[in-house]
Amino acid sequence: MRIGLLTESGYPYASGESHVWCDRLVRGLTGHDFEVYALSAEPRRDAPSRPELPRHVRLVRSATLGDGFPAGRRRAGEPRRGRTPGRRERRRFAECFGDLVAAFATAPPGGEPATPVVHARAAAHGGAPAGYPPAVPGGTPDDVVTSKADRFASGLYGLAELAREHRGLPALLHSEDAVRLLEAACHGPRALPAAPGAQVNDLLAVTAGLALALRPLSLDWYGDRHTSGLGGVDLCHATSGGAAALPGLLAKHFFATPLLVTEYGVRLREHYLARAAAPLSAPVRALLAAFQGALAAETYAQAALITPGNTHARRWQERCGADRSRLRTVYPGMDATPFAAVADAAADDSKTLVWVGTIEPDKDLIGLLHAFAEIRKAEPEATLRIVGGAGRDPQAPGYLVQCRALAAQLFPDEAADTRSVGENPVSFEEIGSPEVPDLAGAYASGAVVVLSSVIEGFPRSLVEAMFCGRATVSTDAGAVCEVIGGTGLVVPPRNPRALAEACTALLGDPDRRARLGAAARARALELFTVEQNVAAFRGIYLELISHAPARPAACRARDAQGVPQPFARPAESHVPGRWAATGAATRAAVPAARDAVSAAPAAVPAGRTPSWAVPAQERTAALPVPAGSGAEGGGVAEGRGAAEGGGATGVRGVGRPVRWGAAGDQTGVTGAKERAKERGQW
Repeated sequence: MRIGLLTESGYPYASGESHVWCDRLVRGLTGHDFEVYALSAEPRRDAPSRPELPRHVRLVRSATLGDGFPAGRRRAGEPRRGRTPGRRERRRFAECFGDLVAAFATAPPGGEPATPVVHARAAAHGGAPAGYPPAVPGGTPDDVVTSKADRFASGLYGLAELAREHRGLPALLHSEDAVRLLEAACHGPRALPAAPGAQVNDLLAVTAGLALALRPLSLDWYGDRHTSGLGGVDLCHATSGGAAALPGLLAKHFFATPLLVTEYGVRLREHYLARAAAPLSAPVRALLAAFQGALAAETYAQAALITPGNTHARRWQERCGADRSRLRTVYPGMDATPFAAVADAAADDSKTLVWVGTIEPDKDLIGLLHAFAEIRKAEPEATLRIVGGAGRDPQAPGYLVQCRALAAQLFPDEAADTRSVGENPVSFEEIGSPEVPDLAGAYASGAVVVLSSVIEGFPRSLVEAMFCGRATVSTDAGAVCEVIGGTGLVVPPRNPRALAEACTALLGDPDRRARLGAAARARALELFTVEQNVAAFRGIYLELISHAPARPAACRARDAQGVPQPFARPAESHVPGRWAATGAATRAAVPAARDAVSAAPAAVPAGRTPSWAVPAQERTAALPVPAGSGAEGGGVAEGRGAAEGGGATGVRGVGRPVRWGAAGDQTGVTGAKERAKERGQW
């Protein structure tokens, strides 16, 4: 099948964990063709460069969400520069954009904002929260939530259709009309609590943010007369929520293409954290967060399946309105090959603690150093190796300097005697140095691996330690407990005393360390390898496409390059007869069958539809009456042959000609029997 892989700020151009996972997925599923549609936050100033891709990656399309939106990525036929949208376009834009803004910028009656979290809580408890009245007289409280979601979807897809037909959406999103519509919603009777305080600068900032977020609506990814685009794929796989999933929503709306959403880090959570640290006013932060929440809720509602990477992400998705029946946890696959040569931990007297990761404030190395001071009191020979460099956080370099200063203060250089050189029991090292040539060597040097984070998503360093067969002591953050699963010790975050006690217990019990390390390696090899991840998505792809095998009639069986599209027609369409045709499809086939009977009855295919498969109300309409046949009917074969051969040539496909009866006769054996009785031949 053909998979449309939707990415944002990752594969195939940018490096990082998302790029590694997508590359392994694509290279592992060689039986499918991939089309990559990549969004990037900032425009690339130089020529795009990407690594060598597999041969079954048929197409790579890229676009930017930054200020440099190239005209070549817009739809063909977009209005020339200087041409303004017409009156009809502006009126239609006002209607759709007004619905979109009113859906996320206003709260239901009762005062509490209708956030996706409130929606999920309402669904979980069988109703809306206190203060939510029915949307319509006699309705239920859930009607409020449903009406807001429907209004957001109506506005979003209305803007998408406007962009598809008139190609003037980017100019309209930056127009004064958009600012006035947003201002009206912010000063309306049911606006969000922070919205009425929005000034002109705040409204301009929000409309600019919405224009960036809605740029995928104006891309040329949805097919035209030259290329099929996302209309030619069998399945859309969004590697994250937010902007990456928006093209998949449009493909679902325009072409009924199934949408699969994978989130190893919840995009909405990342947006909340980023906006909290950004220098934005309260109205801007509230309105943009409300829009992202509504977009996440719509994405979860339209996705055929959602695959979170862990239970922590799954809880976020459930609170944002995702249906539990369409959630399936698929752990991210990691390559265990580099760690296969590391032997299991020996039951010896080693006293080395190892911490591996990027040094940032969220990792709480300050707390780890204070915990190590307590460990040294019980184990004077213990050492701590901190392996890693400064992270991407702007505060990371300063935090690293602070950690080094604290280590020098807590643990001054110590010497065994007056002749030897003093050494600090805490060392700061980086991968690639002579002491730590690779990650496997870093984990192999430790008796216990420590994780001290206060904020964590999926703990990749913890899984790597498990691949090496090392016992671990971790703080309860993110998906740590789910990953460990009883093969290590877990303590509360920001608790140096509890961390010190757990490390001291393992350092003093070599046999326990060895047992926990062996169990950790077995668990990691079972759950967190690349092979299990690829196998899981191989089954998911086939499962989703089996529920929607037929492509829309507008999609061609071959793309613009002449490559056949698998599953362009369902398998049952190749079976002769009307086995799969019911309802409207059956009635549409009747005129063709009538013409075939009257014109050339001998050329009709030999298929047979059993009488029980034809609805009773359609049996009369399904019987054509050829010209020249009387109302009484006649010429039906006698005896048993008549009973077996009753029916319409061309519909039932009997090998010998049979005359049609009256318009009110029934079909099949019963009809032939009744007609024979009327003529006294039975």
